Amino acid sequence: MAADVTLLQYAFVALTAFLASVLGGVAGYGTGLLLPPVLIPIIGAEAVVPVIGLSALATNGSRLIAFRQHLDFRRAALVGVAALPTTALGAYGYTLLSGAGAMLLIGAVLVVLVPARRLLARRRGHLSDAGLALASGGYGLLVGGTSGSGVFLISLLLSAGLSGMAVIATDAAISLPVGVVKSAVFLWQGALPLSSWIMAGLIGLCAIPGAFLARRLTAGLSLAAHAWILDAVVLFGGALLVVQGLYGLI
Repeated sequence: MAADVTLLQYAFVALTAFLASVLGGVAGYGTGLLLPPVLIPIIGAEAVVPVIGLSALATNGSRLIAFRQHLDFRRAALVGVAALPTTALGAYGYTLLSGAGAMLLIGAVLVVLVPARRLLARRRGHLSDAGLALASGGYGLLVGGTSGSGVFLISLLLSAGLSGMAVIATDAAISLPVGVVKSAVFLWQGALPLSSWIMAGLIGLCAIPGAFLARRLTAGLSLAAHAWILDAVVLFGGALLVVQGLYGLI
């Protein structure tokens, strides 16, 4: 892959990673949703989830450092314990997909997660610890085999009563070990060649300053406005990937 990627494409990915990191740091999600439409034409659908999963280690690590004072450790531990086993299962299942199948799965998940996030957000403060743990098992399966499902985790945390920067910090604390498990499974299955490490490293490196810029912007920007913008981008990108995946199956 590395030999086929031009400097202009690397630059475009780097810029997208930085912007997605800023938006993700402000709204709590977005990096894994905005990158697939950019990466798939460059590296192929099969490589997208492994590359984003690996790069998310830097993305979520920097976000956790930037927002660490607002971390809800108890809920982070609760979700992590429930999600890690199913994350490994979802990641293994992803390695069995074909290129068209991977594209269809990513696109369908992106489209479905937009109304799912808004539906769950209406239940803010009504999700018990038991319900959060149960839903986290499903989240682990989803996040292991797709990109962009962090929006589902944000919705779960909102539904459990978290808000503002506590959601961003707790999401990052959960996503970090989840990313380690995903990457370990992909590495075991041979889904992380050197070219993927190069692309993931570029994305992660460009995302780090975005997390700290997002922290400065959080107080002055509307989370609701960014949520609507991201939802529009996600719906468009997801629909486009579904069409491309269906075309690949024909």
